[in-house]
Amino acid sequence: MPEYDSIIIGAGHNGLVCAAYLGRAGQQVLVLEAADTPGGLAATREFHPGFRASVAHSVNHFSAGVAADLDLERHGFRPQAHALTGLDGGRRHVVLRDGNLTGAGADDAAAYADYARLLQRFADALSPSWLKTMPRIGSSSLGDLSTFAQLGFRLLRLGKADMREFLRITSLPARDLVDEYFDSALAKALLSWDGLIGAKLAPRSPNSAVLAMLYRMSGIGGSVGALATALLRAAEEAGAEIRCGAAVECILVRAGAQGLAATGVRLDDGTEIEASRIISATDPRRTFVRLLGVEYLDIGFTNRIRRLRCDGYVAKLHLALAGLPSFDGLAAPDGRLVIAPDMDAIEFAYDDAKYGECSKNPVMEITVPSITDTSLAPAGQHVLSAHVMYVPHALKAGWSDAARDAIRERAIDTIAAYAPGIRGQIVHAELLTPFDLEQRYRVTGGHWHHAEFAMDQLLMMRPTYEAAQYATPVPGLYLCGAGSHPGGDLVGAAGHNAAREVLR
Repeated sequence: MPEYDSIIIGAGHNGLVCAAYLGRAGQQVLVLEAADTPGGLAATREFHPGFRASVAHSVNHFSAGVAADLDLERHGFRPQAHALTGLDGGRRHVVLRDGNLTGAGADDAAAYADYARLLQRFADALSPSWLKTMPRIGSSSLGDLSTFAQLGFRLLRLGKADMREFLRITSLPARDLVDEYFDSALAKALLSWDGLIGAKLAPRSPNSAVLAMLYRMSGIGGSVGALATALLRAAEEAGAEIRCGAAVECILVRAGAQGLAATGVRLDDGTEIEASRIISATDPRRTFVRLLGVEYLDIGFTNRIRRLRCDGYVAKLHLALAGLPSFDGLAAPDGRLVIAPDMDAIEFAYDDAKYGECSKNPVMEITVPSITDTSLAPAGQHVLSAHVMYVPHALKAGWSDAARDAIRERAIDTIAAYAPGIRGQIVHAELLTPFDLEQRYRVTGGHWHHAEFAMDQLLMMRPTYEAAQYATPVPGLYLCGAGSHPGGDLVGAAGHNAAREVLR
């Protein structure tokens, strides 16, 4: 008999969510994590003595349903809203807080009320789908037809006019959408940000930026560190065993009564562990090409996996600071701060990256998480965390220490234009490129979402057909990571959905 019912590869947030649900259902679950600590990109690590940070620096739309199911508030994760502020280099900023837009003028503030009401209506219609398995293409099963019918009914309930508007705007570039509603260049850049962050998209890119905005308008916010801790506690309370420093070399496939099936894993140290099923929270390309091996897959399926677009475009900057940074015009650096003065700035930064270069004028999102979590820095000192866009995974000239130094200094110069005294506060600076994220966190391309959030890689096509329902072409092997429906970010839905499919 196998030692475990399920082995989960990767203790990121989706792996922990999946483990908690399976453990609560009575399964013997083992979670294997290559790093020394669980949490994946949400794990807090020391980047300089006394200073700690995580790659994922904010939680904005974690699934409220998953949080309630796993009682995460009892484990320390409490809902918390974040302000979103666009910096303009002077003393006037655009701020989105508690559903109100300020600093962009009365006309834009009034327009935002209508804009937000409409988009929230669309987001609410879609949000139940994030916690459902997408139907298989061509399926005529009652369950799959019911899922389609439920989605169709929610869209029909919008009414004819709103449903037509939904179909129109979900294919628009972000720029076209915000141009219809707003006059302020800074407000437009700020409101397009959540459709673009973490993706290989710019304001003029067609495809899925508006859908990404709607995706990020559901769920609850909170602290990254508190979420990672709460998920670990929930999984352990459910009986899951979490084993860190246990890198998986390969997934074992053996012949049985029903043919070939995934039956266990081999660790880097040669240890083999058997289980009734293997669930991968790692990205699809790594799962199928590196851990499983293409010899167990159909050539067509293999080609689709190899063609997944998963090159990361976001670098991570961590600054250890001697004191609280002061940004012009802000009483305190509260919530998320966006440096993107207009949509052209975002577009031009993207143009540089798509040709393998780093922008001379990077755009970025900044937080100072040590304001609310004092454990991240020594008393009186602080951590600044920034997502720097657009930084290509494959730099044309190749990544070197000199190339890293150049983009790090460029990013600090950009921040210093808005926080003039910050250079004098820097104790230590660290920059992680997408290439570094790939090496350190074993995620192909260093892509947050494991695969681009794009129309042809979403819903029943994520990561591709024959694996979009969490089960894969190899019996006993499942997916539960960000490369599965509904996608990336700290949401937890993929882990929830995969657990439900396993338990079926």
